[in-house]
Amino acid sequence: MFIGGRVIKVVCPYCGFGCNILIDPKTLKIIPYKGEPNRGKLCPKGLHALEFVFSKDRLMYPLKKVGEDFVRISWDKAIEEISSRLLEIRENYGADAVAFIASSKVSNEENYLLQKIARLFGTNNIDNCARLCHEASVHALKMTLGTGAQTNPYSDLENVKAILIWGYNPAETHPVVMDYILKAKKKGAKIIVVDVRETTTMKLADYKVIIKPGTDTTLANAMMNVIISEGLYDKDFVKTRTTGFSEVKMGVKKYTPEYAEKVTGVDSRLIREVARVFAKAGSGAIMWGMGLTQHVSGVENVLAIIDIALLLGYIGDRGGLYPMRGQNNVQGAAYMGALSEFLPGYIPLSDENFRKRVARLWGVEDLPTERGLYLTELWDAILEGDVKALYIVGENPAVSEANVLKVRKALTKLDLLVVQDIFLTRTARFAHYVLPAAAFCEKEGSYMNSERRIQWSFKVCDPPGEAKPDWVILSELGKALGLSGFNYSKVEEITEEYFKMFPELEGRSIEELKNSEGIIIPYRRLHTIQFSTPDGKARMYAVEQIMPWETPNGEYPLILTTVRVISHYNTGEITLRSPSLVKLMSEPVVYISREDAKKYGIKDGDLVKVETKRGSLTLKAKIANVKEGVIVVPSHFDANVLTNDALNKAGTPELKFSAARIVKLH
Repeated sequence: MFIGGRVIKVVCPYCGFGCNILIDPKTLKIIPYKGEPNRGKLCPKGLHALEFVFSKDRLMYPLKKVGEDFVRISWDKAIEEISSRLLEIRENYGADAVAFIASSKVSNEENYLLQKIARLFGTNNIDNCARLCHEASVHALKMTLGTGAQTNPYSDLENVKAILIWGYNPAETHPVVMDYILKAKKKGAKIIVVDVRETTTMKLADYKVIIKPGTDTTLANAMMNVIISEGLYDKDFVKTRTTGFSEVKMGVKKYTPEYAEKVTGVDSRLIREVARVFAKAGSGAIMWGMGLTQHVSGVENVLAIIDIALLLGYIGDRGGLYPMRGQNNVQGAAYMGALSEFLPGYIPLSDENFRKRVARLWGVEDLPTERGLYLTELWDAILEGDVKALYIVGENPAVSEANVLKVRKALTKLDLLVVQDIFLTRTARFAHYVLPAAAFCEKEGSYMNSERRIQWSFKVCDPPGEAKPDWVILSELGKALGLSGFNYSKVEEITEEYFKMFPELEGRSIEELKNSEGIIIPYRRLHTIQFSTPDGKARMYAVEQIMPWETPNGEYPLILTTVRVISHYNTGEITLRSPSLVKLMSEPVVYISREDAKKYGIKDGDLVKVETKRGSLTLKAKIANVKEGVIVVPSHFDANVLTNDALNKAGTPELKFSAARIVKLH
């Protein structure tokens, strides 16, 4: 899209906020887009988004592993050999011996194609990294409200009277959303921030609630104890629009603020005050991140904060629920069906009518109905010999998964590993074939941000060497596998196909998408009149505290948790190739409290060894406002050598709580 005939509009490749950036194709200068959703703002990552695109490390040609080295091969040969091996493995072991990992960084069209390939190939072993972050949120939102997505647009944040930010640090992870939060604060909204350390976001908080890791359900239940016992809940909303209140009322009775203080470390008076302030505000938003979901209690944690919103009627016009997504198309990947238990649109595989509709669209009678493996279940399945082949698009599990040493071991056991990416990532080094893909600005396609806004991203420049857009590679693979319906000549044909899937996109056109600020589906604000449940009512769930899987002890006396930082992104493969961002943080650190630093004789900048039952890392110590007994490691480097792979019921690992120890290195 040329604006004034000069600049091209592109969706930023980083977080799930969905900023647009304008790129001058001649100078390659980046300008923030003045319209929705970023309104002329960009964070450091967005401003330097082109640096990694022009890295000398870009993959330029298909590669095949021969012995210990990679050798260049032709595209035709690569596709022929890969498809032949996949068909052979299916013939010998069945379709479920093959698994596919989709990407939260590629377009809707590309995720749609990958899950189409998987299901037509005969397996539901298709998943994406939403499993590692907000699948617990999807699980809880579907159970309670019937729809597993953010309920309101970002613009609603400006008009609520209170914002509760829980296990989430938007100042570093989604800096542009801070503009919306600041606007609310200027209008008088109270800002409450709950976290395990003093975060950058807490600088604007009216209430800072620093909690012991893994005790979030207890704090939420204690807040509900106050809201219910003091009659601060919205009785009419609870009576007419929800079910399950009596169980919640009984369930939270024992979670008094005094009891919660012993468990969470938060002063009972502060618990009472934040519960009252949030309840009396009259309208409110709850925003949360992986500090809430990446626990064995992840689903329960999210159910508990949804209960708070339902008690107060902070849904629809009076508030909203904001599970803030980490990657620019994690919402789109999930919506396009790149989840092993859902078809496109979060429709369960068991929904026979929709499943048959999808099958008809694809020219077959039916699709496999058994849930496929979760991303987090794959590694054991490979080690046990059940999965023989893995096809990965734009994902780096050799760094991003919990207990990553086990994952790396699994990657060596595969008969076939194909990695389609823009760099020779840590994961790609294990591959038998590596396919070079186009970066975000080297192709066209649509992306969906956290607020369910589908946006079109235009092409600025050509990919290097023989690299191709992911949709082109996947179309060629689909044809080589003998699957019908892969004769796409342009990306818009795939967009048209997925538009046909969703009733909410009926009558909408690609031209509208290209010439607008996006299409929010199904509509801007969910649940204003009724919920997407069989009876139209939201279901409240009484939840108990599930304690973390590991307990600090004499051998591992500290609690280790992971966080994001403003200058880096996920596994660091992209940002570590951006010189401007590396200047902001070039090496990993461990944040430690003043009390623990004194106890272990550690000074700022000392080299230390951090260790858990799974592995160890050497890091520089940084003394920070962290709770005593807690150490914090940014997740973008090699933190997952340390982390815990115990899963919650949504399949998300407990990345936020591991028993650990720290030793100063001399």
